[in-house]
Amino acid sequence: MRNNEPYLLVRTLDLSSPMALFSVDRTAMAGQRSSRCGGEVLESVYAVLALVLVLVACVELGDAATAVDVYRLIQYDVAGAPFGSRLAGLNHHAGSSFSASGADLSRTVVILPVRELNLTLLDECIKSKHPLGGLLLLLPQRSGSRVLGEKLGSDGVNGDGLMRNILAELEKLLVHANIPYPVYFAFEDDKINTILADIRRSDATGQPASATTGGYKFVVSSWEPKKVSSPTITNIQGWLPGLKGESDVNQLPTIAIVASYDTFGAAPALSVGSDSNGSGVVALLEIARLFSRLYANPKTRGRYNLLFGLTSGGPYNYNGTLKWLRSFDQRLRESIDYAICLNSIGSWNNELWVHVSKPPENAYIKQVYEGLSEIAQNVGVKLGIKHKKINISDPRVAWEHEQFSRVRVTAITLSEFPVAPALLESSGGLSDSRNSVDERAIQRSVTIVAESLARHIYGLQGNIQIFAENSSLSVNPSYIISWLDLLSRTPRVAPFLQKPDPLISALKKELSDHTVDVHIQHESIDGMFSFYDSTTATLHIYQVASVTFDLLLLLVAGSYLALLFCFLVITTRGVDDLINMFRRPPSRKIKAA
Repeated sequence: MRNNEPYLLVRTLDLSSPMALFSVDRTAMAGQRSSRCGGEVLESVYAVLALVLVLVACVELGDAATAVDVYRLIQYDVAGAPFGSRLAGLNHHAGSSFSASGADLSRTVVILPVRELNLTLLDECIKSKHPLGGLLLLLPQRSGSRVLGEKLGSDGVNGDGLMRNILAELEKLLVHANIPYPVYFAFEDDKINTILADIRRSDATGQPASATTGGYKFVVSSWEPKKVSSPTITNIQGWLPGLKGESDVNQLPTIAIVASYDTFGAAPALSVGSDSNGSGVVALLEIARLFSRLYANPKTRGRYNLLFGLTSGGPYNYNGTLKWLRSFDQRLRESIDYAICLNSIGSWNNELWVHVSKPPENAYIKQVYEGLSEIAQNVGVKLGIKHKKINISDPRVAWEHEQFSRVRVTAITLSEFPVAPALLESSGGLSDSRNSVDERAIQRSVTIVAESLARHIYGLQGNIQIFAENSSLSVNPSYIISWLDLLSRTPRVAPFLQKPDPLISALKKELSDHTVDVHIQHESIDGMFSFYDSTTATLHIYQVASVTFDLLLLLVAGSYLALLFCFLVITTRGVDDLINMFRRPPSRKIKAA
């Protein structure tokens, strides 16, 4: 150890030797590298902190947005003619009126509650092709179910009859118009009502929302709607075979009970059609359930086959019914004595109508009508009859029974409507919700049809009731309500239903529980109708500041970044380096000298 100490002292103090200078240089270089590394680490830490601050600011801005589920006005073509809303994307400020002073309506989304809507003004705005950034219509909240025994309104059903009329007129206006801007529906709630109140206050001050004044901005990020390729319609059928005797050589006669289950409306995602034609579907299922119990016992099985058909394409001239009938062989078609089509039988006030294509004097028509009338009279219902001749060359099919008449099969339609609705109207749209249906009307309709069928099948006369109340074969109100509630929560616009759709599977299973030989038929919808997707979206509502605020915010952010930059340079390189960055670089002559 003693021999090594002088050596170490010399190595440390003898700077005159080249080796000592080399050692000092290496030490200094290592120190500089360590200092630079430390500065870089410190600079990275500050950069990460700045990034965290920016991310926090973005999160705060994102939290300020409100998301609302919206439903787009249907977009479709009929024989190439465009109808409905032709656009889907939104990115404009919000306004509360068509007449807001100083507002550029071509860059404004007008938000209007339906309960306060001026239909005349809206009609004029659409027909005059007034430029508009978009339209958001607020619908009153509606329920998808109703408690058994709940009291009804003065108009016979639960809910506001005036509001249903407004919705029906609004829908008629919108679905038959070609609207070149996005139109959406949303439901009223406290959140959106508060936003609407703020928008109205801004409009009242004469400073509508714009890039200059700020305000609320509505954004729907949606792709361009695409045409639905090969839309399909699905028919479901089931049988209850009659009892054929040993001596019976010919095929048993058949009675068909039919109901169209799909809907059409201004907003496909809201077209649940509780009455049109959810009521007809529910009645058909209950009739199938009642007769399945009779036909389960050979002693009470009738000598008639019962054919139950749930058809699609009802709003489109009953296109599915036509293709279903064309799939029958001639023998089956000729075996059908008559068909009863059930259409909108859930919101009537003691009056139903039988619609026929053949004259009422026709033997079959007279027999069916008299059988229905007798039962209707017993339950206190007035039953009328309407005769309308069909025109084979006219593509318009007003009632489902007309498709049977076109293939020479006797048929009637039982409905609450005295006159057929126009094409694509009263087909389960906005006004047709659960609150518009009285399940007791469906129960009476089921009783009328089921009792008349039983009398015809079994040849009964007099005041005999097969499906009397409180009997084992009575109509089940709970069954009707459960299915009515389900259908009232399920949109059923055919082009947007898939082949393995849960609703179709549920209907098939239910029909399989009561009938045999249940069969599903998939067909393409009539080529004259085309539909476009993008039926639902999410509306993001932002409260944006004015341009002045944006400029001020930009100035503050720029100042912050400049100070942060200066701080990082001073702490890592020193004040001299910061000053040198802003000095004017020397000219080329000075550099050369």
